[in-house]
Amino acid sequence: MAREYDTQLIESVAVRRARMRELLLWGRQRRVRATGDGFRWLRIGLVLAAVACAGCVGWSFLKDVITDQQKARNPPTVQSEGTR
Repeated sequence: MAREYDTQLIESVAVRRARMRELLLWGRQRRVRATGDGFRWLRIGLVLAAVACAGCVGWSFLKDVITDQQKARNPPTVQSEGTR
């Protein structure tokens, strides 16, 4: 019996917090859709964008290192003006 009361209390607090959050975000306009879904997708998008940016920076760094190594192995040759 006590567990049912605890579960009821926890659920009612969760509902109240959700209502308060929506009231804070949207004012008196009621929205059918919960705001948590939008925030979830926003967070997922931000994480994917950060991973893509890190991948681009890493690829650029690797290309630069490889180019520097190739230049160090094969220095440019200088041709004299007399040999044409």
